[in-house]
Amino acid sequence: MASLKLKWHKLTHWEYWPLWAIYYPLFPVWLYYSLKAGSFFFFNAANPSMKNGGMAMESKMSIYGLIPRQYIPNTVFLAKDEPPDVALGRIQASGISFPFIAKPDIGMKSFGVEKIYDEQQFREYVRKTPSHYLAQELIPYTKEVGIFYIRKPGEALGKVTGIVSKEFLSVVGDGKSTVLELIKKNPRSHLQLHRLREKLGEQLNTVLEKGQEHILVPYGSHTRGAKFVDISHRLNDALTKTINEVCVPMEDFHYGRLDVLYNTFEELCEGKNFCAIEINGAGGEATHIYDPGHSLWFAWKEITRHWGMMCEVSMLNHQKGHSYLSFRDGRAMLRENGALQAQLETL
Repeated sequence: MASLKLKWHKLTHWEYWPLWAIYYPLFPVWLYYSLKAGSFFFFNAANPSMKNGGMAMESKMSIYGLIPRQYIPNTVFLAKDEPPDVALGRIQASGISFPFIAKPDIGMKSFGVEKIYDEQQFREYVRKTPSHYLAQELIPYTKEVGIFYIRKPGEALGKVTGIVSKEFLSVVGDGKSTVLELIKKNPRSHLQLHRLREKLGEQLNTVLEKGQEHILVPYGSHTRGAKFVDISHRLNDALTKTINEVCVPMEDFHYGRLDVLYNTFEELCEGKNFCAIEINGAGGEATHIYDPGHSLWFAWKEITRHWGMMCEVSMLNHQKGHSYLSFRDGRAMLRENGALQAQLETL
């Protein structure tokens, strides 16, 4: 019965649908913009400084190299074949200590992202990771937003087109229920149970005190159960100024989403106590669409609106000499990305 209820919940809440079910109906819209731009893979020119415009297969470390240093976490690039002892020595020499974040250098949807607490866990991560990866200092801020940003070529300043607050997947104790029982009470966490069993083990039998919150997944990934809340209405001039200070110095970055950890929203607007943990290019979604209060029609409207702006940016950059991907290279990129995703999903 519980299984049927979860399946019905996924069916009746579009935010849980597979991406193909959300995006395939919009294929005629993409085709329209492709014809307008003169290339099916026009997005390559959206961000000339990013591989494939930041649509897929781009290195996170190379993108960190574009961002002003004061806005990003301390990060170390590590090769897959680097011995764990050597890798850990370089991590610690950089000033990063346990716990820290490990994640694939080329990744997606938070697959392969782990909080590493000790040497044994690190060695296990190195053993199973299929690719080069990053070690990143743990940022102390507990709140996360995704901020979508667009700056047309030739414009001095850009604009913010959407803001999403990411509520980490958690449970709150009632003084009598185990963590497992609390997880099963909420479809959002229950749908993650197969992953949480592997991660939490015996902790699932713990009884939390009344009112005690336990964060199950400590990062804002929708595919890992985070709740996305549209707070675009909180946009103000101060926040736009702060985001421009991050993005304008980035060479040939025009379109994408910043994932930002911060302390308070007021401090973020003032440019204080925040850190850009990732910047996604052409492949970044305007994730405020996933607010449970939004309809699928709203999502389709926002997706097509952003595609239109990406097309315009790409065409302007193309006129300046930046190339589109050939159809052959574009197909190869998609195949390579699909193969990598299949690997990362097993982590």
